[in-house]
Amino acid sequence: MTRLSPVLGPLTPRQRWRRARLQAYSWMLTGAYRLGALHPAIWRLVARGYHPALDRVAARHARVACQFAAVDVPAYRHFLRTRGAEHARRLTDFPETAKQSYAAVYDEASRCQEGRLHRPGVIVDESSGSSGKPYNWVRGPRELKGIYRNAAGYIELVFPGRRLFVINAYSMGAWATGTTTGTAMARVAMVKNTGPDLEKIADTLEHFGPGYDYVVAAYPPFLKHLRDRLDEAGFPWADYRIRGMVGGEGMTEALRDYLEERFEEVRSGYGASDLTIGMGAESGFSVRLRKRLATDRELRDRLLGPGEQRLPMIFHYNPLETFLEVNAGGELLCTINSKNCLQPKLRYNIGDEARLHTLAEVRRALGDDGYERMWTDERMSLPLLFLYGRKDSTISYMGANLYPQDVEYGLYQANPYAAAINRFCLSLEELPGLEYRPVINLEVRGDVDARELAAICRKGVVAHLSAVSRDFAESLKEDPTAADLRIKVFGPGEGPFASMTKTKNVYLVKDA
Repeated sequence: MTRLSPVLGPLTPRQRWRRARLQAYSWMLTGAYRLGALHPAIWRLVARGYHPALDRVAARHARVACQFAAVDVPAYRHFLRTRGAEHARRLTDFPETAKQSYAAVYDEASRCQEGRLHRPGVIVDESSGSSGKPYNWVRGPRELKGIYRNAAGYIELVFPGRRLFVINAYSMGAWATGTTTGTAMARVAMVKNTGPDLEKIADTLEHFGPGYDYVVAAYPPFLKHLRDRLDEAGFPWADYRIRGMVGGEGMTEALRDYLEERFEEVRSGYGASDLTIGMGAESGFSVRLRKRLATDRELRDRLLGPGEQRLPMIFHYNPLETFLEVNAGGELLCTINSKNCLQPKLRYNIGDEARLHTLAEVRRALGDDGYERMWTDERMSLPLLFLYGRKDSTISYMGANLYPQDVEYGLYQANPYAAAINRFCLSLEELPGLEYRPVINLEVRGDVDARELAAICRKGVVAHLSAVSRDFAESLKEDPTAADLRIKVFGPGEGPFASMTKTKNVYLVKDA
C-alpha cells in the first residue's frame, strides 16, 4: 500500500502568525524542561519535587503541541482535515492517532515538523515487528539528547554506585532500545554493549571482576537466562554487586522474585518504539505498591476498580514531557510535549490498557501510615501509570481471559524446574466436538522429565489463575475439566519456537 505524502504548502498570514506564537510558547516550555534535565542531579530534584499543579501546565502544553502540529506537520494537517477537526481547540477535540490510522497512512517525511526528514543527526529505529510488520521511527538529535538525559538521571537515582558499569544486553540491531540504552548509560557509567550474548556477559563479569557496581540491561526473559547460565557455571554471586534493568515487555512479581534471589534488585522501564524510550520507570515505592495490590483486594478495588483481577505494572511518569490520558475504552493515549520531537506524537494510542493516578490519590487509598511505610530512598513524586499491557494479548477460555503475565506467575512460583524453562507461548487447540483448550507451550533446555514438568506447571498455573481470576475460579466450580490446561514441552527451537528469532518473546501464536 502506497502511503500518502502531503506537503505543507503555503501558509496564510494568519496561519504564519499562529505558527510563530505557538512555536515561541512551545520552545519556552521545552527550554524549561531541558534546564531541569541538564544534569542527573537536577533531574533527581525534579523527579522528587514534582507538584500536581504542574499537571495543568502539562495538559496545556499537550494542547499546544497538537495546535502547532496542525499548522506545521503536513500529515497531521491532512489527518485533521479528513476528520473535520482542523479547527479543534480543546485537547479532547483532537482525534486519536495510531499506527494503523496515522503512521501506516502517511510517509515518514510528511509526519515530521515542516515535512522535512533528512537532516544531520537523525537516527532511524525499527520496531520489533511484534504487531506483524516492522515499522521505521525517526528521532532527531535534540530529541535523542533529552532521552539520554532522562535515562541517565533515572539510572543514577535508582541504581546509585560510585563505580557504575552497565552491561547492555539489549539487541544491538536497528531496534531503538539497544542503541539508545548504550549511548544514554555512557553519560553516567562505564558501558559494554554485549547484546544478548550470555557467554560475552559471563566473560565480562569474570574479566573485570567484582570491583564494580554492575547493572545488566535486558529483556526480562533474557535476564532469567543469564541467571540460569551463571548458576550452572557456579558463578560467585556473593562476591559481586549486580542489579538488573529490564524493559520491552511486562514482568511478573514471580519472575522478579526469582531474579532477585541473585540480583540485588531488578527494576523495569516502560517505552515504545512508536513513541519514545523511557516514558515511565519503576521505583522501590511502585514495586512495593504492586506487591501490596497482589494481596490486598480492597486496595485493588479502590485503585483499579471493583472486581479488577489483573495486576498491572506500575511506573512513575513525567507529564511535562509525556502527557498521558486514558480514553473511554481504557486505552493509553500519549502526547510528547517537547518541541524537540522530530515526528510529533499526538494523542497516540499504541493499544495498551492503563489507569492513571496521582500520588495524592494513592496516598488516600493507602492511608497516611501505609503510604509512609512504603516509601524508599528514591522518593519520586511523579504520578503513576498502572499499565496492563496490550489489549489484545489474551486467550479467552471458559468465560475468562487468560493473560500471559498470569501464566508466567504460575510457571515460576515455587517451581523446582523454573531454571529449565527458556520461554513459553500460548495457543488454542481444537479438540473433537469443536471444543477448545488453551495450550501452554514450553521451550526447555537440559534433561528434564517432560511429564513431571508439565504436571507441576499445570498445577501452578491453575492455582494462580484460581486465585486471581474470579471467572476462572467460577468455571472450575461449574466444570472441573476447566483445569485441563494442555502443556506441551519442546526442545530449543522446536515446535512454535522454531520461527521465533527475536530477542523479545512472542506470547500468543495462532498455530502451535
